[in-house]
Order: sequence, then structure tokens, then C-alpha cells
Amino acid sequence: MSTFRIFNHYIRVPFLILGLIEGGILYASVFISAYLRFAEEIKYFEPGLGRLEGHALVFAFVMVIGFLAMGLYQARMRDGLRGILLRLGFGYFFGMMMLAMTFYVLPQLYLGRGIILIAITISFITIFFQRLLFIKLKNDAFKRKVLVLGTGEKAQTISQLRRKSDRVGFNLFGYAHIRGTADKVEQENIISLNMPLKEFCIKNEVDEIVLAIDDRRKNFPIQELLDCKMSGIDVIDLASFFERETGKIKLDLIQPSWLIFSTGFHNKGFHHVFKRMFDIIVSLGLLFLAWPFMLLTIIGIKIEDGLNAPVFYKQIRIGEDGKPYYVLKFRSMSVDAEKDGKAKWAEKHDSRVTKIGAIIRKTRIDELPQIFNVIKGEMSFVGPRPERPEFVVKLSEKIPYYSERHRIKPGITGWAQISYPYGSSDRDAIEKLQYDLYYVKNYSLFLDFSILLQTAEVVLFGKGAR
Repeated sequence: MSTFRIFNHYIRVPFLILGLIEGGILYASVFISAYLRFAEEIKYFEPGLGRLEGHALVFAFVMVIGFLAMGLYQARMRDGLRGILLRLGFGYFFGMMMLAMTFYVLPQLYLGRGIILIAITISFITIFFQRLLFIKLKNDAFKRKVLVLGTGEKAQTISQLRRKSDRVGFNLFGYAHIRGTADKVEQENIISLNMPLKEFCIKNEVDEIVLAIDDRRKNFPIQELLDCKMSGIDVIDLASFFERETGKIKLDLIQPSWLIFSTGFHNKGFHHVFKRMFDIIVSLGLLFLAWPFMLLTIIGIKIEDGLNAPVFYKQIRIGEDGKPYYVLKFRSMSVDAEKDGKAKWAEKHDSRVTKIGAIIRKTRIDELPQIFNVIKGEMSFVGPRPERPEFVVKLSEKIPYYSERHRIKPGITGWAQISYPYGSSDRDAIEKLQYDLYYVKNYSLFLDFSILLQTAEVVLFGKGAR
């Protein structure tokens, strides 16, 4: 099994195992460093090294969180060795900041600087070489062997998953031809079944069958699929397969019935209460940490544009259930950015962006005033990006299911924001909607927390900013 679900969100087994291994390396490094640092001071270990267990556990947990925040457990990561080194370095830096805050709140967990430095050195070298081994093994280890049932247009969409990072969770065994259907996939990948489907799958050690039949009313092998399912071979429809492997819901593969009968969409009741508590805690915590940057931004805008220049700008956006509200941001464009009154997408190297605006947009500081929208209850910290009414009307007419993204509150950050770069076209809007629908369907506090950590990577590496 290459994936499993936690609170409806798909987790990849190889990266979970990788995290556990690296957590173990970090845990052990504390004991090794303590021994190297205080080998001659036997009293330090009384009543043995066991006194370090809690300290080592906190060190390992915080550092793994730092790695997660830097995207080191993402299947989408396609960095080479230099990128891994960079992310590891930032991961340790982020972890050290969290450790410092932890030691301030819980001083009894404090570890000496000598132990920490030695532990970081040992674990960094070990984890880096362990990552090299993982890169070589992950191409084959823990992957599902997948047989696609169908060779038509639907089956052809799987060819979109052509990069190695797209196929982290599965190996494509081939496409099984269905009698009476036209072949659209590569001939060399087509398999003609010369035996019952179950026997073929068992003989070739197929783990999963993906249903990609264009017309299920004709020649649909219901009995054979039932036989496979009852024999322990997983059967999954194409839309759910894409949802699991890509973290998005492909609009061209779903029908209203798929949305009705699929799991998820639990965003009311206690889910709503817990999310609101999460929003308030995170927003107040971020406000406490970010206020110096917000103050510097205000000063910078005043210096560049003059004392009378507005610092903030309000703009109508569409919120939960299609209700409009005013979003609050730091002004990053010239005052007359839309003097003709027409809404425009932000473009790359947009001439309307001020010098200070370019900095705060790149670092996402311009988004920080939305914290007050969250506290007021107009937004959530994590959710679909809020759009302007003009764009919503236009996109709703062109894109099916676009209005479904307004089932929940919009967010400062979100699954689409960390998964796809900034969009300025209808095509980009379709791609981001597919990620938004995945979030709306599979929302949980676990997913929110994961997005929050990965947002640190987006801000640090400037992904998608304009």
C-alpha cells in the first residue's frame, strides 16, 4: 500500500517511513552528542542516559516539523542534491527557531548548545546520505502496480502523469483492452487479456485496477471486477485515482453523482467549531510574531509614497456562501493601479507594483492585514483564495463547479496556493479550482496544519508570488 488516509487526506507511505527514520536519526543523535560531549562526566548521565529521552523526543519532533515546513516530505518535490541541501539547511534553521521558543516556554526541556550543535552535525550528515539512498529506492519501493482497465480517451489522461514526481505512488503495468472500444493510448502499453481478469492480476502481481472505460454501458466486466475485489485486488475509478495521486479533483473526470456519493465535505458542526478555534489561535500567534514586519511595511510605504499615501487598501471579495466582504491588505500597487475602473489580473513584472510592493508581495507580507479579516470571522486562515466579484461572475460562467469553492470561508493561504503558482488566466483558474475542490472535499485540521507548515516553504522560496 503506497498511500493511506488520515482525516480524508492522502498520506504517502514512503514519505511517512522516511519521516519516522529521520525522526529516529534525530532522536539518536542527541544521545550520541551527549555521550561525546560529556563522556568523562559520569554524573551527567545519572540515573543513565534515560534522563535525555524527553529532550531527544522534543528535538526530533521539532526538527521533523521543520523539515515538513520546508517541503522535504512532499511527493511534488523535484529538487536535486543542491535543493535537498538547501531545504535541509532551512529546515534545521526553522527547527532551531521553534526549539528556542519551546525552551523559553518549557525551560526544563533545555538542551545545551554543545549537545545541539553536535546533534545537528551528526544528524545532518546522516540524513543527507540517507536521502541519497531514498532517492534511489523511492522509484520502486512501496509503489502500487497499477493496471488500467480501458484504452480510450479516459485512459489517455493518465499519460498526463508522465514525470517521476507524478508517479511516486504507482508503477503503470499497462492498459487492458476492452472489446468494442477504440485505442487512444500507446500500442506498446496495451495488454490483450488472454485469461480471466482475476487470474491475470494475480499472475502479474497487480495491486490495483483503475477503471478508465469511456462508456460503461457497453462491455463493462462487472462480474470480473467483483471477483477481483473479493480476491483482495483494489478497484478504483479514474477520478478518485487522480485525486489520490495529484491532490486535486480533475473537473473533466467527474459528474455530480461522483461528488454526491464520494466521501468528504464535512465542514459543518464540530468541524466548523474546531476550525474557528484553530483560526483564532493561529491568527493571534502570527500577529504576535509579525507585528514588527507590519510596522516596517507601514514605514516603507510612507517613505516611498509620502505621508499622505494610504497604507492599506480595501477591496470587495466573495466569501463563504457567495457573500461579499472587504478584504484588507497592505497596498503594494500604485494608488491609481486601476484608474479605468476595470479589474485586472496581476501580471509578472507588473508595472503597477511599487518598490516596497514588490518586496512585500514576494514575501507575502502584503497578506498579513487579512489576519483581521480572520479574527472578524470573514475569512479562515486556510481556505480557497478569495476572488473579486467580477472574476467570480466571469469564471462561474465558464468553469463548472466554480461556485462550490465558496462552500467554505476563503483563506489567507490554502491547498491551491502551495500546490500551484499564481494564476492570471482562465486556465490557471481551472487548475487552482481543482486543488480548491480537493480541499473543500477533504478538509480537516490535520490538512490545515500541513498547509500551514508548507506555506513557510512557499514564503521562503518565493513560490507563485507576483
